[in-house]
Amino acid sequence: MLRVALSIAVAVMAVSLGAPVSRADITSLPPEVVAGLAALGPNLNPDVIAKTGALMKPLVSTERPAGVQVTTDLIYGDDPLQKIDIYKPAKGKNLPIVLFVHGGGFVGGDKNAYGQFYGNVTAYLASRGIVGVNVDYRLAPKVTWPAASQDVGAVVAYMRAHAAAYGGDPKRIIIMGHSAGANIVASYVLDPAVYPKGGPGVIAAILVSGPAYRAESLSKADHVYYGEDASLYAKRVPGAHLKQSKIPLMIVTTEFDPVSLAPESYDLAAKVCVRDGKCPAFLYIKGHNHISEMMSIGSKDDQFARPLVDFIRSVK
Repeated sequence: MLRVALSIAVAVMAVSLGAPVSRADITSLPPEVVAGLAALGPNLNPDVIAKTGALMKPLVSTERPAGVQVTTDLIYGDDPLQKIDIYKPAKGKNLPIVLFVHGGGFVGGDKNAYGQFYGNVTAYLASRGIVGVNVDYRLAPKVTWPAASQDVGAVVAYMRAHAAAYGGDPKRIIIMGHSAGANIVASYVLDPAVYPKGGPGVIAAILVSGPAYRAESLSKADHVYYGEDASLYAKRVPGAHLKQSKIPLMIVTTEFDPVSLAPESYDLAAKVCVRDGKCPAFLYIKGHNHISEMMSIGSKDDQFARPLVDFIRSVK
């Protein structure tokens, strides 16, 4: 079964990408950035994060797109971290709404990480006629599973109630998560024990380089959120609930995602292929790493941003 799943995962990637892309074909990135990211390799640590930021930051505009209105630090709960920023497009109504959930290993990160980083995602979406919501949520060890996913649910409820004020359609909410945020989003949309009784209230989810969709992939560091009782992991990880939800998924990974994370995206995609007899939207981003993929949104390198917007507009 594992060989079948891996074969399907490769097929997913081939279908998603078409012909193989060489590094020289990534023409929208300056050659020195392409070389710099390749030199950092499939690693994730503070040094890689800092060097990636230095490479990518000059490529992302810090200017708010023309006409985009931003309302910051709206409160959706009692905890100081339960706040959101809403990026409203210049015009339009009944627009799709995307909630963006940041990463940080369940213990860190915020919606304003690295200055413009993460805000660039919602600003870009708003510039393309999509209401962008940048989400902060409670962190471990102050809270444990499934509190972060429940916070996502609270933001869904908030946006369903206030969508019209920002030009959004409460029936067209999509959730996007990066890194640990992808795990948090996956739990919310897949696990009936986490989302409300009436359903998650969203039409799709975008999972970007998420960790620990499988119990065996939980790292020691993840225990601060998932708890120390290993007997509970098999029921708590989001991948255990694929048969209970068929919400449309877009799954994203990069060439230089670390090997501790990348297999989760391929495995999840393969299992959806087997479950449905049809593979989910899958994007393999050539030349990027775990950090640069998100920083590319809003830059001239649109190999992530363009299919991201296409997927958002395609789901109803």
